[in-house]
Amino acid sequence: MSYDLLFSLVNLSVLPAWLLLILAPNGKLTDKIVHSLLYPLLLSSVYIGGMIMAAMGHGAAGGGFTSIEGVRTLFSADVGMLIGWTHYLVFDLFIGAWEARDARRVGFNHWLLIPCLLLTFMAGPIGLALYLILRKVTGKGATWQLTQ
Repeated sequence: MSYDLLFSLVNLSVLPAWLLLILAPNGKLTDKIVHSLLYPLLLSSVYIGGMIMAAMGHGAAGGGFTSIEGVRTLFSADVGMLIGWTHYLVFDLFIGAWEARDARRVGFNHWLLIPCLLLTFMAGPIGLALYLILRKVTGKGATWQLTQ
């Protein structure tokens, strides 16, 4: 399987989860799929596989995390882009799922949550920041809890 195809599959794989968070936040299917270990483990397996491929020499030589040039070199290879993009998708979805669970727990309005989820999907930290700000402004931010 090519890295390009795997990249497309990983990209498409998160769309159902985001749609469930937005359209059926309290649905049983959402709980079974999005709020379970399914998505993180599925995407993490792609990430781990990519890391193994990179370690076996399929990545760009000279890459690393200690300089911008090292990171640029890592991402110059297809496997590096796949690993990096999968990393973003896993963590953005994890944060979006947390926002949805937290919103349900504190009684946060779902219509206000939707723009937060969309922004978390497209620009992770901005969506999270908006959620945290709106949560505080609406009086739903008295306590912070990362679990249900």
